[in-house]
Amino acid sequence: MLSAPDDAGRPLFAAKDINKFYLDHCPSIFPQASKGPLGLMRSMMGPKYNGEYLHTVVKKLLGDTRVGDTLNNVVIPTFDIKLLQPTIFSTYNLCDAMKDKSKNALLSDVCISTSAAPTYLPGHHFQTEGEDGTPRQFNLIDGGVAANNPLYNRGAAPIIDSFSQASADLVDIHASVLFQALHCKKRYLRIQDDELKGETASVDVSTPENLNRLVDVGKALLKRQVCKVNAETGKNEPDQNRGTNEEELVIFARMLSKERKARLQKEGDVEF
Repeated sequence: MLSAPDDAGRPLFAAKDINKFYLDHCPSIFPQASKGPLGLMRSMMGPKYNGEYLHTVVKKLLGDTRVGDTLNNVVIPTFDIKLLQPTIFSTYNLCDAMKDKSKNALLSDVCISTSAAPTYLPGHHFQTEGEDGTPRQFNLIDGGVAANNPLYNRGAAPIIDSFSQASADLVDIHASVLFQALHCKKRYLRIQDDELKGETASVDVSTPENLNRLVDVGKALLKRQVCKVNAETGKNEPDQNRGTNEEELVIFARMLSKERKARLQKEGDVEF
């Protein structure tokens, strides 16, 4: 949603708006009435939450914006539960919304799909059309079941936690090794607290107290030194050759801004 344009062609949201969005909407997306015995009964019959509020908010905010309208290149993983394979929505060449009209879906449908965490929110069905008008059906859930990074749910049952953590760690190790092999390891930055416990590690505890604790966790993470994963232990260890997460994010922002300006200059779209 950070890449969605507003009416003036500027970002619809800034990074600073994320906290407010969660604080305002999480209690309605994950109503705490679904906890306890009632929540347990619902989880046996299907997703704990119906997702209606989330769908309404996302569709209202994003309107008719499509994947191809995003201001930046995006890669959004989902998983099709009928085809039993990942479905990637991307603006890059290999899976380009501009080249495959059927993948140039409404951004709201894609966001709802990639947010549909199994057992918590229902899968999302929608339909698009190809260049020749042929309909294409999508039946999607959170892509984290196939490409999970960061970790999906540290508060799950052991077997579920094992599957999700294995997926997350493999992605992290693969990315870390790849960036090292390409001699650009400082261009890979993963910020994660892998020591969360209790309610802060839960996916859906949306009480004001817990949400504010999570805000504090995020602020504390900014002040920590950048970490890298130890491939043998799976633990995050401080990278002595880099600064804090906050400092690295500033470096990344400058680097991305410089790269974008260079690309626009090359395309001849703007002058600097």
